[in-house]
Amino acid sequence: MMDLEGEGVVPKSPVKKKESWKTVLSLAYQSLGVVYGDLSTSPLYVYKSAFAEDIHHSDTNEEIFGVLSFVFWTLTLMPLLKYVFIVLRADDNGEGGTFALYSLLCRHARVCSLPNCQLADEELSEYKRDGMASNNRSLLGSSLKSTLEKHKILQRLLLVLALIGTCMVIGDGVLTPAISVFSAVSGLELSMSKEQHRYVEVPAACAILIFLFALQHYGTHRVGFLFAPVVMTWLLCISAIGVYNIFHWNPHVYKALSPYYMYKFLKKTQKGGWMSLGGILLCITGSEAMFADLGHFSQLSIKIAFTFVVYPSLILAYMGQAAYLSRHHILETDYRIGFYVSVPEKIRWPVLVIAIFAAVVGSQAIITGTFSIIKQCSALGCFPRVKIIHTSSKIHGQIYIPEINWTLMLLCLAVTVGFRDTKRMGNASGLAVITVMLVTTCLMSLVIVLCWHKSVFLAILFIFFFGSIEALYFSASLIKFLEGAWVPIALALIFSAIMYVWHYGTLKKYEFDVQNKVSINWLLALGPTLGIVRVRGIGLIHTELVSGIPAIFSHFVTNLPAFHQVVVFLCIKSVPVPHVSPEERFLVGRVGPKEYRLYRCIARYGYRDIHKDDLEFEKDLICSIAEFIRSERPECSILTIDSENDEKMTVIGTSSSNLGVRIHEDGGEDSSEIACASEVKVVKSPERLRKRVRFIVPESPRIDNEVKEELRELMEAREAGMAFILGHSYVRAKKGSSLMKKIVINLGYDFLRRNSRGPNYALSIPHASTLEVGMVYQV
Repeated sequence: MMDLEGEGVVPKSPVKKKESWKTVLSLAYQSLGVVYGDLSTSPLYVYKSAFAEDIHHSDTNEEIFGVLSFVFWTLTLMPLLKYVFIVLRADDNGEGGTFALYSLLCRHARVCSLPNCQLADEELSEYKRDGMASNNRSLLGSSLKSTLEKHKILQRLLLVLALIGTCMVIGDGVLTPAISVFSAVSGLELSMSKEQHRYVEVPAACAILIFLFALQHYGTHRVGFLFAPVVMTWLLCISAIGVYNIFHWNPHVYKALSPYYMYKFLKKTQKGGWMSLGGILLCITGSEAMFADLGHFSQLSIKIAFTFVVYPSLILAYMGQAAYLSRHHILETDYRIGFYVSVPEKIRWPVLVIAIFAAVVGSQAIITGTFSIIKQCSALGCFPRVKIIHTSSKIHGQIYIPEINWTLMLLCLAVTVGFRDTKRMGNASGLAVITVMLVTTCLMSLVIVLCWHKSVFLAILFIFFFGSIEALYFSASLIKFLEGAWVPIALALIFSAIMYVWHYGTLKKYEFDVQNKVSINWLLALGPTLGIVRVRGIGLIHTELVSGIPAIFSHFVTNLPAFHQVVVFLCIKSVPVPHVSPEERFLVGRVGPKEYRLYRCIARYGYRDIHKDDLEFEKDLICSIAEFIRSERPECSILTIDSENDEKMTVIGTSSSNLGVRIHEDGGEDSSEIACASEVKVVKSPERLRKRVRFIVPESPRIDNEVKEELRELMEAREAGMAFILGHSYVRAKKGSSLMKKIVINLGYDFLRRNSRGPNYALSIPHASTLEVGMVYQV
């Protein structure tokens, strides 16, 4: 139960206890393995990718110093300035990532694409609406907000932008493991002949990738304790090698950090230098993970880890490689300019082993991130439902999605076998990385105006400064379309098509449900018995509607002569917040008069919430209805919200989150038993042993007979069992629809719907307890 007096209300998430330094440093250490594995392994392939173009390494060192200058300033401006100091502040109640920015915008301007949004959702404690008054927003900001809310086309463009960023992250989940593992294994080229190396490198990389994806179902937490030490060892290793190379080969390499060397580089190399920017930008691969994995750590811990450990280690590593190469101008063209060339020969094998482990850790992070973003998309209705397995009961966010895992593995192997060199893999990965950053920059500029209420000119300055840098890198990557950059574009198009078709079909299906829902007058005309025989048990009808009576109910009633004594219209919906507190999980109300025993229950989840298993969810659902019945009195201080059709919805928490009604089940006995602590009793003499159900009601004023009777009926229905009524929809485009709509609905959406999972709570329901009602949707 949610008490307006303040007892039992969870405070808003921004109000958190100040973390101790010990906790912050511990999180910073852990973040090394989860967040920075990908970014830390970029020295393996940056110089090799940059010099893969027709750039000759001359005696003047202008080329190598120019690349070092570009790497230094790219690392400084993008991850350090943009992400650490600006983007990390745009968290969505502690969560980060592309969809977190989109979710943030959806709450500060009504541009949400979810069809079943309610005003009640805006009362959630995590639904931030701070500072949204018009006097806090500039005139241009208010104009921008109203323009977005008025024009549906702009809302669709915003959704498409978020989907493109998301699809590129998924594409990065394919390309990063391939290039990281392949680059780590490429160290073998210095220890064997060219003929042997050709037959060993690709099979070794494929074997490691298969092993990596085969381990995913065990969960990150089982091998997670190794992640931070591996990355820490790798960073210490590359920084130590860097310091050695600087002092041993060229102590004056620090001069190359001047931006003047970027100018000299581009002036000398011209078009070749511009095209090499596609390889240079690989130095920031994995930077987006700082923002995407924000929910697992804290802003301060991620900032400390990058600023004081990752950033200086990477700079030393790149400077060390440049120092070595500045004294070794003639290198074998077969090996080009790789990382392992600059590693002292005596420690090359140990470094190779550490590099392979670091590449696996970096790949693990992006794979886990891909699982998380697929879950977010699915929760917000932008991806078909997939099987989500939570691999840790203690660590939030660690999930495994079998279908996505094996799809990523096959695509990774295809990229590795198809390309077989870091040049084309780097071209593909670079385009994916820079596209995600461009999307983040665009969404951040809107956040600055709509959410932070800053000046529009500040947002323009942000998008102009960072956008121009990213546009330069983007153009250099896009020019290599035929040399590998087509891969992330192809992957993005495929996944975007899947997401948009699913989202479009879901919206049209919901619109059909709204247009064909049954009026309350039809229900009243049936009379208290609904015109049919009421049988024992609870009938749970799954619907997407948050108000009104779904057409599936009338279809069911007109085709069957009996129905359950208690009927619950259940809607499991996602809201545009990362988490919904257990105290605010359910909205419960009545449908029709009290004697009909028809209830509506809306279970609300954030896009990063963990859904309980079936038994727990079932208990919470029944307890929420029992608590609603017990507390449905005028003097009760429970928040009620009027929705459509004059249905009053009451906010009820889960049984574990409040002191309301709880449920107790035990074996069947013939003796009478007190059902609750405040006078509700059930006396039964069953003919056979079966599960007994008791409601444990908190101490409260005397319960009247009408409430006792309703609670007793609910207990008996619960004991008799629960039947799940699911709609089996056949969605078809209306006659006269355009050819494109027919293809999207009849082929695309129908294929995805038939091959996607059912509702989460219905995954392990016994078939004997499930009824499917078929309906044709003409959308």
